[in-house]
Amino acid sequence: MTRKPYPSDLTDDQWQVVEPLLPPRSRLGRPRKTDLREVVDALFYVTRQGCTWRALPHDFPPWRTVYNYFQWWRLDGTWQHLLDTLRQRARRKAGRQATPSAAAIDSQSVKTAQSGQEVGTDGGKKVRGRKRHILVDTLGLLIAVVVTAANVDDARAAQEIFAQVPGRDFPRLVVVYGDTKYHNHDLYAWLKQHRRLYRIVIESRPEGETRFVPLHIRWVVERTLAWLGRYRRLSRDYEHTPESSETMVKIAAIHHLLRRLRPKRLPESQRFRFKGHRPKQAA
Repeated sequence: MTRKPYPSDLTDDQWQVVEPLLPPRSRLGRPRKTDLREVVDALFYVTRQGCTWRALPHDFPPWRTVYNYFQWWRLDGTWQHLLDTLRQRARRKAGRQATPSAAAIDSQSVKTAQSGQEVGTDGGKKVRGRKRHILVDTLGLLIAVVVTAANVDDARAAQEIFAQVPGRDFPRLVVVYGDTKYHNHDLYAWLKQHRRLYRIVIESRPEGETRFVPLHIRWVVERTLAWLGRYRRLSRDYEHTPESSETMVKIAAIHHLLRRLRPKRLPESQRFRFKGHRPKQAA
């Protein structure tokens, strides 16, 4: 790397984790001239800093090249492969088994910045845009994500979420925690029909309680949504299609997982510090 690094760039240790998981170069066509590490750093930059594709800094590869890799790796399943592999490694590092025995599900309504496919209005939260439906393990690590219009019922979207969690890949999963929106007979019938052996446990705030109360297991999915909120590209839904929106969520989760697996060594203080003269205190 000859340019100055950005805060979202991978460290050498993180790149050693990612590089073997990327698709090998095709034997057909011209030799690859693009540095894949620069492409990955550019994609993390877009997600973390929230710029548009055309506003990508010029010291990265051309924006259209970066966008093409974004789409190619979505279509061939590379992003999902990265997410699944890194999640399993993060769980093992935390002393857990590779697959979870419990999970939590929830949704988040976000405004869209422009017109696009599948946009609706969430009548409960008065938000016009899309919904992000996510399933996480008990560490808050992303398992699956589905993006729909904001007016889609959570229980119906949960069927698409659970379709991404086949029993052969998650043999230990026995319980999924959710709120009252997932107490739905059609959802229960779908789980039975598709032989999903886990059950849904409804966790809700105690009746009459008006304060914030962390709920058993379910609080981790709220924390995950807060983690995703640190990525400016996710502050709103800027994508034209739900599929691209789902991919942005996965990229943010992958970036978070890499930082858990290979933490970046920072100086003692990287926070804002007052550099001027402190005012004298009155005697």
